[in-house]
Amino acid sequence: MQRIKNNEFGYLGNPNVKRDGVVTEFSKEEIREYMKCMKDPSYFAKKYVKIISLDEGLVPFDLYPYQKKMFKHFNQNRFSIVLACRQSGKSISSVVYILWYAVFHPEKTIAILANKGAVAREMLSRITLALENLPFFLQPGTKALNKGSIEFSNNSKILAAATSGSSIRGLSINLLFLDEFAFIDDDAKFYTSTYPVVSAGKDTQIIICSTANGIGNVYHKLWEGASQGTNEYKPFRIDWWDVPGRNKTWQKQTIANTSELQFEQEFGNTFHGRGNTLIDANYLLAQQSVEPEFIKENAWIYETALEGHEYIMTVDVAKGRGQDYSTFTVIDVSTEPFRQVATFRDNNISPMLLPDIVYKYAKSYNDAYVIVESNDQGSVVCNGLYYDLEYENMFVESSVKANAIGATMTRRVKRIGCSTIKDLIEQGKLHIQDANTIIEMSTFVSVGSSFMAKAPNHDDLMMNLVMFAWFTSTDIFRSLTDIDMKDMLYRERLAAIQDDMLPVGFLGEKSEEHKYTKDSEGNLWFEQDTKFTNW
Repeated sequence: MQRIKNNEFGYLGNPNVKRDGVVTEFSKEEIREYMKCMKDPSYFAKKYVKIISLDEGLVPFDLYPYQKKMFKHFNQNRFSIVLACRQSGKSISSVVYILWYAVFHPEKTIAILANKGAVAREMLSRITLALENLPFFLQPGTKALNKGSIEFSNNSKILAAATSGSSIRGLSINLLFLDEFAFIDDDAKFYTSTYPVVSAGKDTQIIICSTANGIGNVYHKLWEGASQGTNEYKPFRIDWWDVPGRNKTWQKQTIANTSELQFEQEFGNTFHGRGNTLIDANYLLAQQSVEPEFIKENAWIYETALEGHEYIMTVDVAKGRGQDYSTFTVIDVSTEPFRQVATFRDNNISPMLLPDIVYKYAKSYNDAYVIVESNDQGSVVCNGLYYDLEYENMFVESSVKANAIGATMTRRVKRIGCSTIKDLIEQGKLHIQDANTIIEMSTFVSVGSSFMAKAPNHDDLMMNLVMFAWFTSTDIFRSLTDIDMKDMLYRERLAAIQDDMLPVGFLGEKSEEHKYTKDSEGNLWFEQDTKFTNW
């Protein structure tokens, strides 16, 4: 098993890489070793793979226990998703597995895609380094080797590129490896375009690796689905304490040198909400979606109507050209907390056809009270529903104003709605069941003096909630439900403030009198706050 020293069998002047066409004569021992390596990637890695150590240079790959488990996990599952803390060795482990897969599986195409092309090429260079340090009897021979790909004599090849919709389009991929998937741009579009390339085969594989990067992205959605057993992926988790040498002392020192938030994000595998979300990250993390009872006509039904219950439906209308979504959300306001019981989401339906859908589901929910945002295309739905279908249980902005069916989304309405939905969610007054809504909540962020979806995400379902929340502040809502939501939320907020202040000894009946004011319309405002302080 001695490496041939001359360049006779080397690839393009590299004596450490066996060129294509070299016939290898195996000894009995080499045959036994080859068979062991082919059956067990951990054995292959531990005995024959070398890696670069920051402290010691080129060293044998001494696998940690979790790395052996990860190899086994990859080998036993078609769809694997890995949540790993920083500096856990997930990348080098993946590199070694990919090399093993290519060496011992003929006629396979492996694609390494990362958020940046340079990162993908760096992984390929690590594969090249490991290849160069394999004995010749294990090397299949190399047809081509460059910065972007390696092609072996067994007709397997490894490609490296940045994540984009066109990265592997048109190719037949047997193993797709996605590195730091939570950090790629336009992840939904990319995943939609690449998943069919791999999933079509019977034995093809996808391996997704990443550290956590907030909630609401495709990686977070796939991980949650894998953890709950609702998709095809099998989860594998690497926590900081899995890495030898990391203990409570290391944890304290790392936090002291960074911050607790940074530690949780980088090493704690915690899915913190994206920055500046309307809903606090802790409350976003607490949201748990459920499977709908059924899906029909792009409507997700979580609970069918109960006799005697009161329902409110809010409708957001788009142009139906494949961009923004026309949506509605149905909320049961008969009991506390209020419950989201149905949603609708379609970005191709024409505003001319939407009234029939809204009418059908509004009727099915005990003639639900319907609030349609009347801006732009919304007026088409308002008029179609109210005049053509004669559905009268609708919000009418004015009895004297022309074209007053529905509610106009003004800056004031949105401001009140954002403030109120924040309180409803964070005070546990509204229970959300829909996964798409939760995703939109997690990407609904501060932009200037308002809130909207973080590009390229959508906020149409979220605006259903904003409209509903604004409606709870109106006299009409109070007459429908006998609930004074402003007063209820204010009392809840006041109680929370009192709880926070009591230990410090600042609370007094007198000191509370000046903390809020009431405007001419009965809206409550905190004097100390200038942004989204209305109840």
